[in-house]
Amino acid sequence: MIKMPSPSCPAILRASAGRIAEDGAVPCRLIRWVFLAGVLVFLLTGSLACREQRAGDTRSTSSGTRSIENKGSDTLVNLALAWAERYMQEHPEMRISVTGGGSGTGIASLMNRTVDIANASRELKTEEIQAAKANGFTPVEFVVARDAIAVVVNPSNPVSALTMQQISDIYTGKITNWQQVGGEDRPIVLLSRESNSGTYVYVLEHVIRMDDPESKLLFSPDTLLMPSSEGISTEVRQNPNAIGYDGLGYVTSDQKVLAVARDANSPYVLPAIATVNDGSYPISRSLYMYTAGEPVGQLKTYLEWVLGPGQGLVSKLGFVPLH
Repeated sequence: MIKMPSPSCPAILRASAGRIAEDGAVPCRLIRWVFLAGVLVFLLTGSLACREQRAGDTRSTSSGTRSIENKGSDTLVNLALAWAERYMQEHPEMRISVTGGGSGTGIASLMNRTVDIANASRELKTEEIQAAKANGFTPVEFVVARDAIAVVVNPSNPVSALTMQQISDIYTGKITNWQQVGGEDRPIVLLSRESNSGTYVYVLEHVIRMDDPESKLLFSPDTLLMPSSEGISTEVRQNPNAIGYDGLGYVTSDQKVLAVARDANSPYVLPAIATVNDGSYPISRSLYMYTAGEPVGQLKTYLEWVLGPGQGLVSKLGFVPLH
């Protein structure tokens, strides 16, 4: 406890005793009370100011927000960057930060409340939704674009088409040589995204396990896990035996895209905006943004822009717009 020095009494208290001293006691007490009241007001004012400052630090739940943190899917990161750059050009008072790291990374950051938006190339799992509710919020899902997952090989590879079953057999290690699917006598080198990637999860559930909820199939242990979409692209370009998969927006002209059939009796279809929209390409999905509860203020305004005018950028980056 800090001991405050008592203010000195007026000189009249020092002049004499008796009645003069009694008269001087009143102003002395008044001065002490005024001084202590001032200190109390100062401390209360400082406390309220600190509380107001902490409330003002909230990024996305206040209508006065001027910055948005956005993290997650590497599939979505280039599109998210394009959205952020265009929006900041139109709204120079805004600051939007976009980083990748995979859908799992973005979702984990949302759970920790360190980002405003989690980008994901897959839906939230049941246990993730439960964990969010345990942390005091319900995630809100926004479908922001659609995507086709392209199966890619080196341009020198003569194979040009595969069925879904053949892709599953290749990635589980049942088929290990290109000769088994009409190619040359060469070993197949498997490339995949890492397990924290939403694309990895999607391929596991919808391609390798063929949408069978009872299936326990896994990627072959010989699969090389790449840290990014660019890593897959680089390895496919350099390795004539490689096979990989990537979001359509990451496919470059120096990769060969395979046509895919649902089964041996179905047509082989190449991934494209048109074949995603008409449902004929079998490996397509939605892309998501998640927020911690209903967005408000600047965050709500930004997401409305993404779902509206921002859709004009989607096809330019190789993805499929909602409209």
